[in-house]
Amino acid sequence: MKITLIPLLLLSVLGIKSLLEGAYDSPHQVVDTSGNILRVGANYYIIPNPTTKCSIFSNYKGNNGLVLAKVAANKTFPLDVLVVEGQQLGQPLTFTPIHDQKKGAPVRVSTDLNIEFSMQTSCSQSNVWKIDHFDRATRKWFVTTGGVVGHPSWRTISNWFKIEKYDGDYKLVSCPTFCAYCKVQCRDIGVYEDQNGNKRLALTDAPYKVRFQKA
Repeated sequence: MKITLIPLLLLSVLGIKSLLEGAYDSPHQVVDTSGNILRVGANYYIIPNPTTKCSIFSNYKGNNGLVLAKVAANKTFPLDVLVVEGQQLGQPLTFTPIHDQKKGAPVRVSTDLNIEFSMQTSCSQSNVWKIDHFDRATRKWFVTTGGVVGHPSWRTISNWFKIEKYDGDYKLVSCPTFCAYCKVQCRDIGVYEDQNGNKRLALTDAPYKVRFQKA
């Protein structure tokens, strides 16, 4: 009887452990403006919340969105991520989580993921977001492109972002947690207006409050 009970007890413990780990590894699913779950492989617009309290959006008319663009005439590639007005809803993007990359899988909060513009460009580099090198002139870390999807390692640490719940909506965060030995800075993604009037995504202390709309 003892020989039978020990394996059963062990299986019970392992089963509970598995359930607990499953619950821990399954944070809330991200939903779009229609209340539907964000899905891997689907296209979405990242749009600001209409009530965003930020001086640079004082003239918000509901047509702000994110686009790929050059920030200066003398800069070619990679393209940077800008917030612009009058571009309808910007340009569509896709989200690819680190653990479940199959098409149709749900996108969850607090999960390392890649963000990629879906449109084709003449740039030889990818449309995958990454954090650029430190800009000494502005003392900012800007969001640019040229990253890769997947391949988590210290080499790709700047390519990973998170979606977090924020004040009834969402915010974007740079805080990769898949690499236990990597030194990272955890910062919100906000908007910085440069001397040329470009509203650029960057690491800031003021998060950019956003929603996701199906393209």
